[in-house]
Amino acid sequence: MGIMDKLKFNIEAEHAPGLTNAELMLQNDDLKPVEPARRTWRAYNFVGFWISDGFNITTWTITSGFLIAGLNWWQAWLAVWIGYIFTGVMVALGGRSGAVHHIGFPVVARSSFGIYGALWPVLNRAAMACVWYGVQSWIGGTCITQLLRSIFPSYADIPNSLPESAGVTTRDFLSFFIFWAISLPAIWFPVHQIRHLFTAKMILTPIGGMVFFVWSVVKAGGLGPILSQPATISGSEWSWTFLASIMSCIANFATLIVNDPDFTRFARKPSDAISSTTTRPARTRFGVFFISACFVLAQIGVNIAANSLLPRYISIRRGGFICAAIALCMCPWTLLSSSNNFTLYLSSYSVFLSSISGVLFCDYYAIRRGKLNVAMLYSNDTTHDYWYTFGVSWKAYAAYIAGILINIVGFAGAVSSPISDAATNMYHLAYFLGFIVASGTYYILWTIWPSPGMMKEGWHEKDEYVFEDEAGGRVATARDEIAVDDGKEEYLKSK
Repeated sequence: MGIMDKLKFNIEAEHAPGLTNAELMLQNDDLKPVEPARRTWRAYNFVGFWISDGFNITTWTITSGFLIAGLNWWQAWLAVWIGYIFTGVMVALGGRSGAVHHIGFPVVARSSFGIYGALWPVLNRAAMACVWYGVQSWIGGTCITQLLRSIFPSYADIPNSLPESAGVTTRDFLSFFIFWAISLPAIWFPVHQIRHLFTAKMILTPIGGMVFFVWSVVKAGGLGPILSQPATISGSEWSWTFLASIMSCIANFATLIVNDPDFTRFARKPSDAISSTTTRPARTRFGVFFISACFVLAQIGVNIAANSLLPRYISIRRGGFICAAIALCMCPWTLLSSSNNFTLYLSSYSVFLSSISGVLFCDYYAIRRGKLNVAMLYSNDTTHDYWYTFGVSWKAYAAYIAGILINIVGFAGAVSSPISDAATNMYHLAYFLGFIVASGTYYILWTIWPSPGMMKEGWHEKDEYVFEDEAGGRVATARDEIAVDDGKEEYLKSK
């Protein structure tokens, strides 16, 4: 093996030996179907994951924005309930393909967007992951500040050496960097091995939240005027603001609606995934330390997610570290400088992710009715169902663009351009509109121009297993067959 061959081998992600160059562009050890030994997530692990992911400071930031927008406390509370109930249903539906077929989002997307066309949705998701990682790290940094101040009161007085134009102080940037650094080890471990982190977070973070709530009420001498404060808006303005608040809740989880299969593929069985101040007294300082430590854990848990864009060279671990590096450079404090900026960010990226979700949902539930040929999802054979046209599905991209176009005027208005009230109100429904238009367009196009793999009736979902060959890991392709007999899996070489 020459020097260049050795170098190429060393920088490639871990994969089975004997793969062709074409196969290396479609799979590595992280992307292959999850074998039974790695399906270690049980129902309580998923319950812990979702509690830990929902119980974080970002969620509170969104809710406080509802109050600033003009809702009173119970209206904001109701918007949260409606928004997250809908989100829970969407997440469960989005994760089913992963739980049943044991494949992640980058592979699931190939069924609708094409073997190579799926790269763009994955890139969209990866870009959002980088921004989200930065936002969560900045929020985690504020917890680090309080934690260190509880131990070292002088930490609050660190001199600022950064210019005002930076938008951040030396102390706050240092806290951000510390949180960013302590998050890195969590990226190292494979997803199926970190389930207990979410279990610990499920226990500790709610306790820290309740302690924080009680401490805040006692410190403030009661709940204050917030319970008696009326809404500051009414009529149609209230109605659209309420709808926009619901959309913000959905947008907060828009990324996980798309890539939930990245987690549900590790489910032991499908039902497991689908059913879950400077001077203080010493004891006060300990309380602040405990609360801050709980929220540091909360933010670390939120940051764990990544996708593989170039399977030959980028594993989930490498993708996570790349995401962390980009997050460090993106100045996330600018997004959190006001609640309006943060809400704008959430609604903006949901425009793109809602269209992706619309295509994925329609493809799995309406077009294929649960049937996926997992082996074909790892093959670039031009005769296979997911090859489409040069590996790209024009129908999926037409639907994706249609879902974006319905919101493009509202998006422009949200960014800078003046637009009509009607366009603004439509943008308040951005996620719904994008999802409905994209899925509807996709279904119509498939009805007019059907392709192989379309199932017109019945439900064809099967929990099939794809096993490794004798060479050590190549996913079955058209050259192979898979037989499942009474729960016993047998890998058969092609004749």
